[in-house]
Amino acid sequence: MHTVAVLALDQVIPFDLATPIEVFTRTRLPDGRPGYQVRVCAERPEVDAGAFALRAPWDLDGLKDADTIIVPGTAGPMSPLSPAVGDALRAAAAHGTRIASICTGTFVLAATGLLTGLRATTHWAAADRLAAAHPDLDVDPDVLYVDNGQFLTSAGAAAGLDLCLHLIRRDYGSAVAADAARLSVMPLEREGGQAQFIVQRHPPTPRGSTLEPLLTWMRENLARDLTLADLAAHAGMSTRTLIRRFREQTGTTPLRWLHLARVRQAQHLLETTRHSVERVGAQVGFGSLTTFRDHFKRTTGVSPQTYRRAFRPADGASAE
Repeated sequence: MHTVAVLALDQVIPFDLATPIEVFTRTRLPDGRPGYQVRVCAERPEVDAGAFALRAPWDLDGLKDADTIIVPGTAGPMSPLSPAVGDALRAAAAHGTRIASICTGTFVLAATGLLTGLRATTHWAAADRLAAAHPDLDVDPDVLYVDNGQFLTSAGAAAGLDLCLHLIRRDYGSAVAADAARLSVMPLEREGGQAQFIVQRHPPTPRGSTLEPLLTWMRENLARDLTLADLAAHAGMSTRTLIRRFREQTGTTPLRWLHLARVRQAQHLLETTRHSVERVGAQVGFGSLTTFRDHFKRTTGVSPQTYRRAFRPADGASAE
């Protein structure tokens, strides 16, 4: 039987800890036998889990003969890694143990050096911190999980479910994984990555800058068919100067800023109205439905219709 060791560190996120325990303990093979033996391991007998404390039945020795180790996220991802935990994970890796992280658990793996030079992910809200703390990683904030073979990392919260189901499929095939997915009330494969859950903030409007009046005007006129020449004319400068000023003050180009503003407004309309996708695209200034879909998917990772299904408006929202 495949043994999964779940490593409980201080400040462990309960959801991340519970996800692999629930998914793997409920997995059954076609003949009804359990697919996994799950053990919870910790450096010390009692673990601080925030709202409560837990007692782990296994110490770090429980990692030694495990087939897979899961490292859940913690509320303090920048906390120093315990030397004993780091040594235990590196020793397990040296013996070929598969190691996977959930959410900010990626920070723990990164601190061991096991992810050096590899592509990795974490919760989108912590991706910038991970990249800054570990420039030796190729951090991808848009995907739900990354499989490097022996080492896997996943995004936050529910992405841990996606990762666990992926591991089950690797171990026992799609049929067993599909049954586990049904028990978790999850699709075996979710469309799109975590980019669809990232709040696409309004593009930056530098306060007091020379571009502030233009950016405000652009946001108020998203529905218009605006060209670079239109923007330069409204700003009273040449297109070359406008592009240079945009780079200096916003870090992007005028048209990229405009497209992001349109996508952000489209997200708002998809979440709060029942307007057709075609109407939403026209309202935010995309000239055709195809263009709208292309720009929306490039930014969020999913189509407008898929985004609406994930973030559908409440019953009381407008149905115009």
